[in-house]
Amino acid sequence: MKLHKTILAIALIFPLAIFSQEKTDSTATTNKSKLERAAFESSTLIESQTNVLFVKGTLEMTMNHRFGIVNSGPGANDFFGLWAPANIRLAINYAITDCINVGFGTTKDNRLQDLNYKFAILRQTRDNKMPVSVTYFGNISYDARPPEIFVNSTDRWSAFNQIIIARRFSRNVSFQIAPSISHFNYVELPAKSDIFAVAIGGRIKINPTMAVLVDYNQPLTTYKNDNTKPGMSLGWEFSTGSHAFQLFITNYKAIMPQYNLLNNQNDFFNGKYVIGFNITRLWHM
Repeated sequence: MKLHKTILAIALIFPLAIFSQEKTDSTATTNKSKLERAAFESSTLIESQTNVLFVKGTLEMTMNHRFGIVNSGPGANDFFGLWAPANIRLAINYAITDCINVGFGTTKDNRLQDLNYKFAILRQTRDNKMPVSVTYFGNISYDARPPEIFVNSTDRWSAFNQIIIARRFSRNVSFQIAPSISHFNYVELPAKSDIFAVAIGGRIKINPTMAVLVDYNQPLTTYKNDNTKPGMSLGWEFSTGSHAFQLFITNYKAIMPQYNLLNNQNDFFNGKYVIGFNITRLWHM
């Protein structure tokens, strides 16, 4: 656990160290340097959040859909998971300012209701005086299943906190790394209440509207047995000015990040993955 805390501390302090090197003329940099475009087209990179923040007054509607496990066993008769039980999340997000977005979502599995928030800490500039964008993302989730499932009402709550460090290397190539910590008020052994993880991902544009996506999430917290399997996702993105559509395969099914990190037992490299898609639509108010 000490090692995990050290790794997470380094990842969180790193962007602040970069900022301290620039702080002598930070005001001048802000005034003179033009901001680089966001590293990604959509607010999500398959299962992860990105550094995308919308301009003030923008309303985003999202739909996340995960079908059943493709390889669920002999005799399953679920047509590559398309006929199996699916998970879905619907959400709306609103840009309070150019640097602060908030949203609310509801997820089918576990009847989760979540409040999420994202804000910019640092922005990449075109002259590389600030070489990366640093963004905070977090959520608070409430499990709305029947009360008899829980001993205490506080057992329903969980939270997720993440720092997203992203860079747009060129018009076609972007990359990000994102350490996170998840917290559950109640878990069953051998799971732990606090889960450390780090996600890495990237996007390569094929043409102005199409891109290849890769998203990998490695848990750092380990259990005595039944360790959580890493998250692996591969997909395509089709985007326009106000729409983004992502089609992919992933071994994550919970959609909510802290639940994916809690106890995912789907091994991507053993054929345990699902077909999924994300759809986003923007309105500028």
